[in-house]
Amino acid sequence: MREPLFLQPVFQERIWGGTALKEKFGYDIPSDHTGECWAISAHPNGPSIVKNGELAGKTLIDLWENHPELFGNQQSQVFPLLTKILDANADLSVQVHPNDEYANVHENGELGKTECWYIIDCKEGAELIFGHTAQTKEEFVSMIENNQWDELLQRVKIKPGDFFYVPSGTIHALGEGTLVLETQQSSDTTYRLYDYDRPGQDGKPRELHIEKSIDVSTIPHRVTDVAPKVRNISGAVITKFVGSEYFTVFKWDIDGAAQFKQDQPFMLFSVLEGEVALLLGEQEYPVKKGDHFILPAGVGDFELSGNAKLIVSHV
Repeated sequence: MREPLFLQPVFQERIWGGTALKEKFGYDIPSDHTGECWAISAHPNGPSIVKNGELAGKTLIDLWENHPELFGNQQSQVFPLLTKILDANADLSVQVHPNDEYANVHENGELGKTECWYIIDCKEGAELIFGHTAQTKEEFVSMIENNQWDELLQRVKIKPGDFFYVPSGTIHALGEGTLVLETQQSSDTTYRLYDYDRPGQDGKPRELHIEKSIDVSTIPHRVTDVAPKVRNISGAVITKFVGSEYFTVFKWDIDGAAQFKQDQPFMLFSVLEGEVALLLGEQEYPVKKGDHFILPAGVGDFELSGNAKLIVSHV
């Protein structure tokens, strides 16, 4: 019987970060400007380390390269997904991500970045930037050159429990007072289009990537319809948010004892609320809010028993 892989989060400090990761999840964060928890990561800029079992101490990069059987012998050169929790204590820069083809050419073989957000929590009246109003590339460039940001950028009011699918090419930015779980391709490439003319940590404005942003932005803006699909099973409510070529993402609300089958190459789990017992065969693993783990290939049937909210994803 294969074991679950419980992972040690990696924290990234950001000028827009805060202390919500400590306050909400009890994490030991490095500073009061901690913006990102890389919860399940095999990216070289912050690889997760296994906490339990025979593989304890190994990075997820090492497992992907040397134990492909754990992941259904996937053909991808790199572990394809990255799960983060983001604490937007201040507005993030307005940004856009390239697709695989553009990133491969311009970012030294890096993956592109399609992502999605589950809003864990946000302040009253919080909003995010999602898309733009330009109908042509000429109009897009003109509005940028004339600093018509208020007219160009589309703002959306948000509330806890909202979900957004953000394909590569989408202009976007989280707003102040937002805590988000992000599932994305395993990429750390971001093109910064606008940063509110604010100073960075060194007192100078942060670098912008105007030309690359114009290159990769989808014009006009397109919204991909991702209406959630909800089904009830004994002991759980399963909400499927999105199924795309890059990832499928669910919310599992566990209330009681629920039976599942791990029939994917691998599955990623992040516990946002509560606690459950994970039962694999005769072995029981306690799982609580703030835990992140992978169920590898070949696990088969398993049970989650308790009361909890989890975000679950797979390729």
